[in-house]
Amino acid sequence: MDFVEKYRPKVISDVVGQEKAIYELNKHITNFKKGKPIILFGPYGSGKTSAVLAIANEMDKEVYEINASDYRSKNDIEGTLGNAVKQQSLIGFGKGKIILVDDVDGMSGTKDRGGLTVLTKFATESPFPVIMTLNNPYDQKYSSIRKNSILIEFKDLEYKDIFERLKYICEEEKIDYDKSILEDLSMRAGGDLRGAITDLQMLTGDGKLNNLDIVSERNRTENMINALLKIFKTLDGEIASSAFDDVDEDFDKRMLWLEENLSKEYENEDLVKAFDCLSKADVHLGRIRRWQYWRFLVYATNMMTAGVALSKKERYKKFVSYKPTTKILKLWMYKNKYLKRKVICEKIAHKCHTSEKRVLNDIYPYVEHMIKLGNWDLVKEFDLNEEEVMWIKKQ
Repeated sequence: MDFVEKYRPKVISDVVGQEKAIYELNKHITNFKKGKPIILFGPYGSGKTSAVLAIANEMDKEVYEINASDYRSKNDIEGTLGNAVKQQSLIGFGKGKIILVDDVDGMSGTKDRGGLTVLTKFATESPFPVIMTLNNPYDQKYSSIRKNSILIEFKDLEYKDIFERLKYICEEEKIDYDKSILEDLSMRAGGDLRGAITDLQMLTGDGKLNNLDIVSERNRTENMINALLKIFKTLDGEIASSAFDDVDEDFDKRMLWLEENLSKEYENEDLVKAFDCLSKADVHLGRIRRWQYWRFLVYATNMMTAGVALSKKERYKKFVSYKPTTKILKLWMYKNKYLKRKVICEKIAHKCHTSEKRVLNDIYPYVEHMIKLGNWDLVKEFDLNEEEVMWIKKQ
C-alpha cells in the first residue's frame, strides 16, 4: 500500500509542524460564516490537504473533495460544485460537510478563466465551508477569489518534523534504518513531507534504508524533473533532444516518468500524438533489448524527447508537479529484475549446453556467488557485460 495514504494523518495531532495553521483552520471551520471561504497556501507536501481531512475527521464531518485540475471547462466545474452542495452527507443527516477544492493552481490555464469565476461565486455563496488549496494566492489571476477569502499559510516543514514522521513509519513497517541516514533523507526533502515519504518507500523495498541510494536518489529525481520540464515546456526540438543529457537513469525509467506525467501536461490531440511518439520509442527500445541493435537508440531518444516536445501545438502555461508513480516503478523493477536474470541465464545456458531452467535452479546461484567474490574468469566465460555484472553484484 502507498505509504503516503497509509500514514496520512487521521487526527489533528498527527499533522506535524503546522500548529499555527491548524489552530487558525480549526477556528474558522468551527465558526464558519457564509461568504468567507478559506484558502490554504504553501508548498507541496506541507500538509494542507491532510490538515483538512484530519480536522473533518475529528469534527465528524464529511469531506466532499474535488481536484480542480481534473476539470477543464466552466461547465464541468459548475456541475460538480453544484452537486457538492445538493448531495446529502453520507455520514448522516445534520452532520454537515466541508467542501475541499484541491490544487486550484491546476485549473488556472488560459482555457479555465471561466472556471475560476465559477469557483469564486460558488465559494462565497456555499452554505458549507469551502476550503481551497494552492501554492501562491498572490498571483494576479486569483485576486477576485483572494479578496473574499481567509488566507492561512502552511510553511515548509522543518527537517526534524519530517525526520520524526519518517522514523515513525520505519518503526511501524519494521524497516531497518540508521539515524544519520534517515536525517539525511529528511534534510534532502526540502520541507516536502509527502515527497520524503514517497522517497522512503522507493528506497526501502528490501526492508532496509541504504545510504548509497539516498546520496543519489533525490538528485536523480531533480535531474529527471528538469528533463521533463525541457521536453514538456519547449517547442524547440534541439532543446528537447538534450533533455536527458544530465540524467543518470536507464531508458526504461525515463519512459516511465514520461508516461506517468504526460497526461498531466498535455491534452486532447497533443496527448494522442505524444503517446504515439512514446509508443514508437518503446518499439525501438524493444528491438535493442531483443537483438542488441544499438543503432535504434538514436531513434528511441529522438521520439521520447523531440517527438514528445513537438507533439503539442503550443506550450502549456499551467504548473504541473511531476512525480513518479510508486506502483508503476515497483511493477517495472519486479519485471526488470527477472528480465535481466533471464538474459543472464540464457547466456549461461548457451555456454553450458543446458536449459535455462536448470541454470536458474542449479548453476546461477553459484555463478552469482562467485562473481560477487570477484571471479572475472566466469564473467569472460559467459560473456557478461559490465551492466550485467553490476546488476548481479547488487542482488
